Amino acid sequence: MKKILYSAMLASSLLAMSGCKKDYLQTAPTDQVDNTAIFTSTANASVALNGIYRYMFERTTATSSNVQGKPGVGGILLGIDHMGEDLHQANATWFTSTGEGNYLAPRTDNAGSNQYYYRTFFRMIGNANYIIANIDAAEGTQAERNRIKAEALTLRAYSYSYLVQFYGTRYDAAAKPNNQLAVPLPLLPTDSRMPRVSVETVYTQIVKDLDEAIALNVTAVPNKTHINVWVSKGLRARVALTMQDYPNAIKYAKEVVDGNAYPLMSQADYQTGFNNIALSEYMWGANPTTEQGDTFGSFYAQIAYNANTTYQRGTPKRINSALYNLIGANDVRKKMWEPAPTAANFPLPTTAFVRTPYMSRKFSVKAVGDPSLGDVPWMRSAEMHLILAEAYARTGGQDAAARTALFALVSKRDLTAVLSTNSGQALIDEIMVNRRVELWGEGFRYLDLKRLHLPLDRNAVPNYVATSVNNVMFIPAGDNRFLFLIPRSEIDNNPNIGPQNP
Repeated sequence: MKKILYSAMLASSLLAMSGCKKDYLQTAPTDQVDNTAIFTSTANASVALNGIYRYMFERTTATSSNVQGKPGVGGILLGIDHMGEDLHQANATWFTSTGEGNYLAPRTDNAGSNQYYYRTFFRMIGNANYIIANIDAAEGTQAERNRIKAEALTLRAYSYSYLVQFYGTRYDAAAKPNNQLAVPLPLLPTDSRMPRVSVETVYTQIVKDLDEAIALNVTAVPNKTHINVWVSKGLRARVALTMQDYPNAIKYAKEVVDGNAYPLMSQADYQTGFNNIALSEYMWGANPTTEQGDTFGSFYAQIAYNANTTYQRGTPKRINSALYNLIGANDVRKKMWEPAPTAANFPLPTTAFVRTPYMSRKFSVKAVGDPSLGDVPWMRSAEMHLILAEAYARTGGQDAAARTALFALVSKRDLTAVLSTNSGQALIDEIMVNRRVELWGEGFRYLDLKRLHLPLDRNAVPNYVATSVNNVMFIPAGDNRFLFLIPRSEIDNNPNIGPQNP
């Protein structure tokens, strides 16, 4: 029986979990040896923590874990962006055949992509649970124990924040408690084969974990690949927005913005390819080396305009042309896509690359000698500005504050911008356009459609190629297709899992 190992550095002992199809989707392993000895010191616990971060950007090569186009969390973010209407491509690829763009995978209980989403986040949770349960007794300084615990708590909350949105119906603040079923909620290393709990219960735990992490107030971490208190606050704001808890979305997004630890990029930096964790507004991201990367299956191999991979050479990513036309002429973001690419205005590495209208240049590879290397953004401070603006706008009587919050971002992207005069729904619409443009390709659009109870309408996109998604061009708001089915492997091996999603 092969083992999936969570840290290459402690491969023989660190959190080994079964990789067999029989049980890899269980929320906790049943054949696991006692690994508490690993956490006798903060040094060892740090290695375990690093294993989670590395898992976030690596595609395992085990047969049961290898899914085409899924290099860790970055692959998941790409997949769900293909479930929206703003990022698309001119022809069918594995995002069609594996069923994300056409919503087949979410509604197929044995689809590889569906299983990958579920397994990836539960593996992160399983490892975080071991750290959280043991770190308080580890030998080391209190500062190190606090750091490791806060990071693990935030990683667990981060993982559950995706699982509850995929496998539960949307959170509705007007319908508390949200008793609709979501996913199991293992919080201890010994938790196994657990029943599903409600959406409300999962969000309550997410908030609890984040509040505990924030209270630890960890500011010093090794680098931006690790979570500090600003990232915990950023995730707290993101989750509050999803819960329509606008006062807390404002509180935590404002704390990040006002803290100014991650100032917005200059216009020059904005055009460098979104591939460098050192960029000022990167709050948190992956920083793989060439040796750690997945050359032909990485995030950048699938989205960077100059990634020299078969997939990207033939299938450049494109923007919704109607959305592109809403970007101001002097906005630096207008330069991230090319409506009519030519050899002159859109040079490419070789003649093997295809050009298509409205293709993206937002992401580029980090090094000329590496065909697909780049630092994947998990969180940027621009998102915090957008959360702040949206939360204000969706709170009665706060339009002026919303306009000011939006202008703080837009004035950096467009040096000729003026303060918006919109109010009410027109202001919300303006903010959402900016959100869609700013966060394009970073995994937000499907989640926004679901949280806001909006339809998917690709018919409104003039340049959308219907055959690239098997002609799935419209899905009504609240349709069951927005809800992932629980993977069959989990149902087969967990007798307590409860009913399948409708």
